[in-house]
Amino acid sequence: MIAVVGLSSNPSRPSYGVASYMKRRDYKVIAVNPNETEVFGEKAYASLAEVPGKIDLVDIFRRSSEAGTAVDEAIAIGAKAVWLQEGVIDEAAAQRAAAAGLLVVMDRCWLKEHARR
Repeated sequence: MIAVVGLSSNPSRPSYGVASYMKRRDYKVIAVNPNETEVFGEKAYASLAEVPGKIDLVDIFRRSSEAGTAVDEAIAIGAKAVWLQEGVIDEAAAQRAAAAGLLVVMDRCWLKEHARR
């Protein structure tokens, strides 16, 4: 399961486009955004801790200054990996995640990377 932190229900937002791409490729996508109640016809959650089930990847669409909080939540829930989207950079948070055993990808677009394969 992929939790997308900052996923918007607005089709013009990059988070929506990337998550739509994921869903079209049969990934299970969960929205984590306290400002949304539903995205793609499914419940949106205010935090990672509220998501039922095991989250494999946390994909972060937040400002760099806010990414560390999402990374710390990902560590706390036992996610396997964190992906900080293109332009999202927090070296200290990336180091914390790596030290906790998470795979870390930073400053890369999931859609662009997946499409290259």
